[in-house]
Amino acid sequence: MDYYCLVAGLPDLRMDDTKGLVDPAELIAEIAPQLSPDDRQLLRLLMAGYDNRNFLTFLNNKEAQLDASGELTHDDWVQLVKLMEETDHPSDSRLLPYWIDYYHLNQEEEIDAKGITREDFMSGLYYSYAMKTENRFLKQWFEFNLNLNNLLIAILCRKYDMDASKAVIGSNEIASILRTTHSRDFGISGIFDQLELVMRISEETNLLEREKKLDALRWNWLEEHTFFNYFTVEKVLAFVLKTEMLYRWKQLSPEEGEQMFRDLLNSLKQGVKLQE
Repeated sequence: MDYYCLVAGLPDLRMDDTKGLVDPAELIAEIAPQLSPDDRQLLRLLMAGYDNRNFLTFLNNKEAQLDASGELTHDDWVQLVKLMEETDHPSDSRLLPYWIDYYHLNQEEEIDAKGITREDFMSGLYYSYAMKTENRFLKQWFEFNLNLNNLLIAILCRKYDMDASKAVIGSNEIASILRTTHSRDFGISGIFDQLELVMRISEETNLLEREKKLDALRWNWLEEHTFFNYFTVEKVLAFVLKTEMLYRWKQLSPEEGEQMFRDLLNSLKQGVKLQE
């Protein structure tokens, strides 16, 4: 389905300009009703990361404040968790299948024993589910980000002499290689086109600049993969992703950029302790 009026009405976005930028939650609320039911599900899948985090937050603290960017509200989670408590195979259109899988895991044996955080375990489930979508653009987008994030983790683990086997998530070819490789090119030269560029970016000492360069890489990927999608849902999804990037940079301070890195490093160190 084409969205001539919707796409024509979207403003041009540039990575160096955040003026007049709307909150992604507001953008989604405006765009979603204009999409077909099937395309709304693609948008929901793309934005499910917010609900993933809200789900984990809710399980940890039923009274915690949830991110408004998530589609599901606090009341939704109260109802859905109760439903998952009562049955192994709940049926509710609000539930994504991997949430049910996560909820019914024996977390002590199947998550803690693996030496990874619950956030990483959830992310692995999310990527595995999202990469099964029939939409080629989204499938490639999720796989690109999985590979990019896993490579960055592998580089960080090598730098700090940590075991990457528990930190890398997902189960695709590149994830499997990164868990065991000791080669200079991480064993993925010729498989991951952006390898050399990512390795150069990882050497950037200014953490905020490094994150901006990584987002520029993602931005360029979106440009290349929607170049011939003029009025399709892929163009709409790419616009949402770009808005999300710009909004994050609009709010991010240098101190928060530093904290992002520290949180990641502490998470990896915690994984090593759990393995020991």
